[in-house]
Amino acid sequence: MSEATHEPSSPTGFTFGPSALVTPANAVTVARLLAAPVYVLMLVAWGASWINVVVGFLLAASDGLDGYMARRQGTTRSGAFLDPLADKAVVLGSLVALAIEGHLPWWPVAIIAVREVGMQIYRSWAGRRGVSIPARNSAKLKTIAQDLAIGTCLIPPLAHHHGVQVAVVWVAAALTVITGAQYLADGRRAFRERGA
Repeated sequence: MSEATHEPSSPTGFTFGPSALVTPANAVTVARLLAAPVYVLMLVAWGASWINVVVGFLLAASDGLDGYMARRQGTTRSGAFLDPLADKAVVLGSLVALAIEGHLPWWPVAIIAVREVGMQIYRSWAGRRGVSIPARNSAKLKTIAQDLAIGTCLIPPLAHHHGVQVAVVWVAAALTVITGAQYLADGRRAFRERGA
């Protein structure tokens, strides 16, 4: 995720310490978190529309922005917690809303939701025991697939191609499960190494 990589300093030489709460990166993350329920309401109200596509793109871009800012100005523990939380709020809120509206089947959405929430709990539990489970590059592919599943329901030319939407959301669900298994394996390995 965007808080996972650390660069030593910003061009100005000013960085935030790990315990900092009020940072520009965190401000962007909190704004995305607060925007999530508003965006879900927009999906329900307007469905497939270019305004929803644009707002969804801006929310996704803000994830990259806060990550860039964090790497330049110093990653924080609060950011490492808030960033994935904001991501889950936007993605899961959107998927559930689209499933309720009948655009996506419930099973893959439920699989994605259980994995995402479960992995967030697992990584927090491991972190409290001093074990860090870094983000994997494969998780980026998973995130892209989830965003595409949402996008196929919102982009007007694709909105009526239900077969495409079903196929993409199942691919997203499969990648979500695969990356979850990879994280569990990473966690077991990290605990073994810490014990050794």
